Amino acid sequence: MTELSCAFPSAAAVLDPAQLDRAELERFGGILDTRPSRLGGRTVAAALAAQLLLVRNREGWTTPLKANAVQRAFELRRSQRNIVLKARQMGLTTWAAGRFFLKTITRPGTLTLEVAHTQEAAEEIFRIVHRFVDWLPEELRKGPLKTSRSNVRQLVFPRMDSQYRVVSAGDRNAGRGLTVQNLHVSELARWPGDPAETLAGLRAALAPGAETILESTPGGAGGCFYEEWQKADETGTVRHFFPWWMERRYRGRPADAATLTEEERELRARHGLDLRQIAFRRQIRASFCGLARQEYAEDEESCFLASGESVFELQAVEARLGSALPASSSRRNGELEIWLPPLAGRDYLVAVDPAGGGSEGDYSAAQVVDLAAGLQCAEFAGHVGGLELARLIADLALEYNGAWLVVERNNHGSGVLALTESVVKYGRIFCQGGRQAGQPGWLTTSVSRPAMLSRLNAALVEQPGCFQSRRLLAECRTFVRQPDGRTGAQAGTHDDRVMAMAIALAARAEILASGRSC
Repeated sequence: MTELSCAFPSAAAVLDPAQLDRAELERFGGILDTRPSRLGGRTVAAALAAQLLLVRNREGWTTPLKANAVQRAFELRRSQRNIVLKARQMGLTTWAAGRFFLKTITRPGTLTLEVAHTQEAAEEIFRIVHRFVDWLPEELRKGPLKTSRSNVRQLVFPRMDSQYRVVSAGDRNAGRGLTVQNLHVSELARWPGDPAETLAGLRAALAPGAETILESTPGGAGGCFYEEWQKADETGTVRHFFPWWMERRYRGRPADAATLTEEERELRARHGLDLRQIAFRRQIRASFCGLARQEYAEDEESCFLASGESVFELQAVEARLGSALPASSSRRNGELEIWLPPLAGRDYLVAVDPAGGGSEGDYSAAQVVDLAAGLQCAEFAGHVGGLELARLIADLALEYNGAWLVVERNNHGSGVLALTESVVKYGRIFCQGGRQAGQPGWLTTSVSRPAMLSRLNAALVEQPGCFQSRRLLAECRTFVRQPDGRTGAQAGTHDDRVMAMAIALAARAEILASGRSC
């Protein structure tokens, strides 16, 4: 353990396991997340894992737990709350187990809980953790890390007053009555029963300052993991996305460069893939067919497969998802994203699909569109309503050169529209059919809704470059025809951005065609 000894002179005792008492273990517990210069940017935890923990590799050999590219990337951005979206077999489960094992044996009073999607998976994770213990130096196993229990997927270290538990998500009482310092949720997208209810129970057991890792390969475009991923910004959770090509083993025999498709050439250029990786991609697409995007994720949207018949042309949506760029700026913790700021002399409209404003359920959404060009310039989606929403959309419209403000007046919208007129006193409010013909705002009906969606679909096909928001495009992917013939968001997903954009394009067409508005 030369590196640790050089970085921390008092850690020389690590070279002699007989000298590693509780006090020295605690000392390591206090510096696990530090990055001494002599460790080349690695944390003490990563260096300690490489020198103290052993795992079984895919060839069956026992080998030190040295961080691979994915594990290193996770460590660089890791926070107190984390959610990981990944391709298959990237090593994150093993790394989470190793990280939390080190915290358990170096920080007295620690309870670590791992929750797997099946009992078989829980048993496999426990074997990983048990191997950590089995291969510790004998002086540690018989000294400060002597266990008093190592059955029913539970390890107890009485001299550290710590324990490590592994359970399955099928146990709805997992975590009840406990105070958990470290929680690793594995394959959340595949949990049985009601995952949201089970996860809520686990969160109720978390101690203040607890570290959490929610990790999964993607499932459908809906459900608990999808929702957790979508609302990560709101909950202060750090997103980590790891595509399949970060795993060095995922390579085949080199593909012939002359046979590359345009899509493959674009993928190589964008991500620096080599011909062996392209060959592997062809293999998995041939083997997994439609599930390849889910099992071997390439981006954060298309890996969440939609179920049901899509209302929009998926080929056009997927193509635009692959080329859309991040917003140039954002506000309100990412709720408001801006791609094109207002330009002098340009006319804009702000279309709004209001919601009630509660912390659950639908979002209030707004789309800013260049009136002449039809370009999406900015997008807002958040759990706001009432006067707060009225002021927000009026300020946004003022920022965009006093834009036309198009507020859907269905349901919650009538109140927001009234507040915008009477309290905020914004003057340039759109009237469907013109001031003389109708009321302020936009009314979506069973007649107008299909036409609005058809217009949006046509624009996605004919002018895909007008759409900037990856979140909008992701909603388009999961906007489906239901068995009863109605259209809307797939269960567990949202369509607020879609409807706001449909309102924007319909109102824009009316303004340009007739010039009548108030």
